[in-house]
Amino acid sequence: MPGSEEAAAAATADKRDRIFLVVVDDSPERAVAMRYACLRARKGGGRVALLRVIEPVGLVEWAGVGVMMQEERREEAEKMLSGLAAEVNEITGGFPILVIREGDARDELLKLLEEDPRISILVLGMAMDGGGPGPLITALTGRYANRLTVPMTLVPGALDDKELERVT
Repeated sequence: MPGSEEAAAAATADKRDRIFLVVVDDSPERAVAMRYACLRARKGGGRVALLRVIEPVGLVEWAGVGVMMQEERREEAEKMLSGLAAEVNEITGGFPILVIREGDARDELLKLLEEDPRISILVLGMAMDGGGPGPLITALTGRYANRLTVPMTLVPGALDDKELERVT
């Protein structure tokens, strides 16, 4: 049945095209969210994308200083994503898509989701300290929920590797 072979090939291609997007911030729960996304991509097919949003430099008296500060922030973001890309590759066997944006994290995330139809799932880590959801989760589950174009998975930041293996 040639039709079933084509359908199987299309399903495999769809799984490879599925992208799990992780927002890379400086929180400890980011590592748990990234590992969850990696395990899901490895077990179910797909790729991981890492988004790092850097804040723009505010008003600086000398333009050259502002440019230099922005270049330093971008270099730091590239270095961080490079290290995380190695971790993703180790877990999934493939390199992630790396995205660096400048601006407000919420706005840049929503723009990326609108621009890239390959992104299938947004993966965010929840705070471990019980202090409530962070500003990004609050915005995406509240006022900006209607702008989400993909499902969002909230991963408890306190999950260990064994628990992550179990739930993926």
